[in-house]
Amino acid sequence: MPPTVETAQVNHRATYREVLAEPRFRLLFSTRAVAITADALRITTFSVLVFSSTGSALLSAVAFGIGFIPQLFGSLLLGSLADRLPPRALITGGYALTCATALLLALVRMPVAASLGVVALVSLATPVFHGASSRLVAQSLEGDAYVLGRSLNNIAGAGAQLFGLALGGAAVAALGPRRALAVSAVLYLCCALAIRIRLPRLRPGEFGGPPGSAGGDGGAVRASLRGAGLLLRGRTVRRLMLAQWLPVALVAGAEGIIVAYAGERRFAPGWYAVLMGCLPVGMLVGDLLVGRFLRPPTRERLVVPLVALAGLPLIGFAAEPGVGVSSCLLLLSGLGYAYGLGLQRPFLDALPQDGQGQAFGLLGSGSMTLQGVGPVCLGAVAAVIGTGGAIALAGGAAVLTAGWILTWHPPASPALAPNRVAPSE
Repeated sequence: MPPTVETAQVNHRATYREVLAEPRFRLLFSTRAVAITADALRITTFSVLVFSSTGSALLSAVAFGIGFIPQLFGSLLLGSLADRLPPRALITGGYALTCATALLLALVRMPVAASLGVVALVSLATPVFHGASSRLVAQSLEGDAYVLGRSLNNIAGAGAQLFGLALGGAAVAALGPRRALAVSAVLYLCCALAIRIRLPRLRPGEFGGPPGSAGGDGGAVRASLRGAGLLLRGRTVRRLMLAQWLPVALVAGAEGIIVAYAGERRFAPGWYAVLMGCLPVGMLVGDLLVGRFLRPPTRERLVVPLVALAGLPLIGFAAEPGVGVSSCLLLLSGLGYAYGLGLQRPFLDALPQDGQGQAFGLLGSGSMTLQGVGPVCLGAVAAVIGTGGAIALAGGAAVLTAGWILTWHPPASPALAPNRVAPSE
């Protein structure tokens, strides 16, 4: 390819209209937005149900996060299936499985330990169908369109999460927690039917190995462990994964103690909800501005400044500001989340063609796990130094992460050769 053509492709700035014109992406995008709404509704409602049954704030918190932490183990043990089984069957089965789980929780009065176990067990499979969906997105969109597709998913995900939280509160108030869980089951069922009916059945060569290969090479578990080890041994892939995990986990940890911070500062009732809403609003605005108006090389050059932006405002919580300043600081921090858009293309280029599904599943599950662990760790720190100090510590750690990324991330990353993992250290 002539250098001028290659340079033009690298600098080409896609549009959201162009991305949404792709039928396969449009289907995956819309069903995922509905599923995220259902996730938020199910998670919050299940937490309310456990609290109403036990009166335990601890068990309620465990119910809220029980679906996050096991995902990393699911990715390590089953992640290879995302590349080896037909994606339509995987994604449809994933939505059907979560639908059945929500119905089971709604209709069967199980002991709390049993219900927590069911949710944790089902979450082991989540990285598999999420990885298959992400791989289809990567195959459907090319160049900057892929990055904008990820941006759209981020924007819709934040909006759907906020809507799901609001819907959960309204549904619980109007219907009670068990019927609200049934509403989430209906949403999952709609997603499963849409994928089953509208996503075409792909030939084996379009999604991975031949039929039945999931059980080859010593079995799916062994293949998954081997694939995850190969990905994490590659220095480039490992660094890009950590760069996408760590800042988000640190900011999510800070977000997890906002309620306690509002209580310590004796803010008026309800203000904690305003504070918690500032981060996703900042994320929406940041993704929209960076994704829509900046060219690909500029996004990559801004990775380190945006990571620093995610952390620096949080350091201001060391002064224990009031509601107005706290809201502005959280809004600014949310803008920094757009740093991830500058890492999407280098990450995709660094992946082996036959392991993309597992890599995307590992990326998502690792992020979710760390976001579940982050609030617990910062909560323990807050018990010693106070919530303001703990939030500031998280911000400082994010800034240090930006410094670490600066040591290896070039200002404008050249595309790595596709279909291979970078050499191990």
